[in-house]
Amino acid sequence: MQLAVWTYEGPPHVGAMRVATAMEKLHYVLHAPQGDTYADLLFTMIERRGKRPPVTYTTFEARDLGKDTAQIFQDAAREAVARFKPQAIIVGASCTAELIQDDPAGLSEAMGLPCPVIPLELPSYQRKENWGAAETFYQIVRNLADKSVVREPRGQGENARPARANILGPTALGFRHRDDLVEIRKILDTLGVEVNLVAPLGATPEDITRIGHADFNIVLYPEIADEAARWLEKTFDQPAVRTIPIGVGATRSFIADVAELAGADPTPALGDTSSRMPWWSRSVDSTYLTSKRVFIFGDATHAVAAARIAREELGFEVCGLGCYSREFAREVRAEAARCGVEPLITDDHLAVEDAIAAAAPELVLGTQMERHIAKRLGIPCAVISAPVHVQDFPARHSPQMGFEGANVIFDTWVHPLVMGLEEHLLTMFREDFEFSDEAGASHHAAHSPRKASVQTDVEAPVADIAVATVTDISATGWTAEAERELKKIPFFVRGKARRNTEAFAAADGRTAIDLETLYDAKAHYAR
Repeated sequence: MQLAVWTYEGPPHVGAMRVATAMEKLHYVLHAPQGDTYADLLFTMIERRGKRPPVTYTTFEARDLGKDTAQIFQDAAREAVARFKPQAIIVGASCTAELIQDDPAGLSEAMGLPCPVIPLELPSYQRKENWGAAETFYQIVRNLADKSVVREPRGQGENARPARANILGPTALGFRHRDDLVEIRKILDTLGVEVNLVAPLGATPEDITRIGHADFNIVLYPEIADEAARWLEKTFDQPAVRTIPIGVGATRSFIADVAELAGADPTPALGDTSSRMPWWSRSVDSTYLTSKRVFIFGDATHAVAAARIAREELGFEVCGLGCYSREFAREVRAEAARCGVEPLITDDHLAVEDAIAAAAPELVLGTQMERHIAKRLGIPCAVISAPVHVQDFPARHSPQMGFEGANVIFDTWVHPLVMGLEEHLLTMFREDFEFSDEAGASHHAAHSPRKASVQTDVEAPVADIAVATVTDISATGWTAEAERELKKIPFFVRGKARRNTEAFAAADGRTAIDLETLYDAKAHYAR
């Protein structure tokens, strides 16, 4: 277990909590000491849910360790069932409680509770949050699905029933899951496909019993639903759509895949004209998008989708790609090969920061952690993946999937960048106090506006004012003349120009960076 200031994923019992909180009439009895109850804040403060998660903690204390902590768990389980009257409960231990080996699964099985009990074995010191969510959902489906279900035939002609699909993967605390679901339902309605159930989000244990009635499954978030979908395919012969509809191209592929399994005509859904992304990305400002260097990091689903959109739909150059989900590293490595970059598979945010600094991108697409990293490095950034901040759960409808999701992505990614007319105006008004370099870029999340330094006019004899010569060299190794020339470069690419010039000078063995070195470096990198 690694101690870190930031972490991309919590322990696996937080993943179980995400599934329990997403569902209805399911309760989670978590064997945990005082101090492990912090996870409530993730839902009430970050996701801003109106009610706390359906979790009962045993909250044993240090003084209880000399007593029977197993009895504390059994009492808590009985009280939870009596008070909340759930259709089913899941039971498990937090990372700390796992050390005392009370075995919640065995204890609950011997209690004879009046509802199904689903035990969770979540190894806290080997696995993490997304794996915990996937394992929890898999165990819920496996334990509750009615295996005797026989799907009725579709039929032919006027008597044919509509195709039915399960939408699998949306959870609590997911990145825009609620809004994505709205867009997916619209697509299915257009194709004439009925939704048998959505799970975990909004489903009850009773709903899960009829999961076998669907003709096929739609796996929206593989990190959560892939394992359960594979079991359903074996048990109920339900094929799965695994195309993730993030971006215009992927949405079209998703529609074609769903239509094929449903035996439907994809034309009405493919004719959706609500997406403005294809035209806008080719519009007058397209020259300011083409070849923008972008660094991407997040969960595998969103990182791979972002890389594909960047290179295929916006004309960006992907200069870095990675994810923190080791279970899905293969998909990221494959996409990184298509982008011509080395994949970064790590959960160490310091390694990610080093990689971003080395790549010197013009835009960072990542998690809340990469937002902070980009701020420190002075690089524009947009959040594309969990873990996220409260501001990434907007009150407005803000999906990532479907054609409307493509519109949101275009706005989110392009707005942090300095575009054509804006670049012209920033250059024209560089000496204005409001638009000077010292004021910073107020619209950039990546730049904290700095207080402009105001020089007070002081009367002094001309002879008393020191005049810098072109041979003056600063502590950074730049001559005053070269520094003045560097300031003529727009601020949003000046950092990159400085780093490139210093790298060129070091490689060429030049100890001082003068005007000639600056021009030589420019010519070198322009080739």
